[in-house]
Amino acid sequence: MALSLRPKTAQQYVKMVDDAMVEVDELRSSYEYDAEEMGNVPPYLNTMEQMLKDLRASMADGSYEFGKTDLPFMDMVNRFRSRIPFADLLAMINKTHKEGLDTESE
Repeated sequence: MALSLRPKTAQQYVKMVDDAMVEVDELRSSYEYDAEEMGNVPPYLNTMEQMLKDLRASMADGSYEFGKTDLPFMDMVNRFRSRIPFADLLAMINKTHKEGLDTESE
């Protein structure tokens, strides 16, 4: 699935969130094992992880609702974009949240 397109199904949308959670975990691991960083995980990474977990939990329990405003993690994405290699994935999750699933394209 190209990141230029919103997901077409709820399953694809959930997978995007799952993928973002894996990316956060991998980025944390790279900070923890990088000799220069020596475990200096940026505080925003923990916050972002919790926000993604909360989003995923709401999808799992059926309480998730699409919205018109940015998801809470977008402030961090906008502020630290250059330090988040998967910022485009997070932006697409946010775009889907605001615009809904892409049910019109073929």
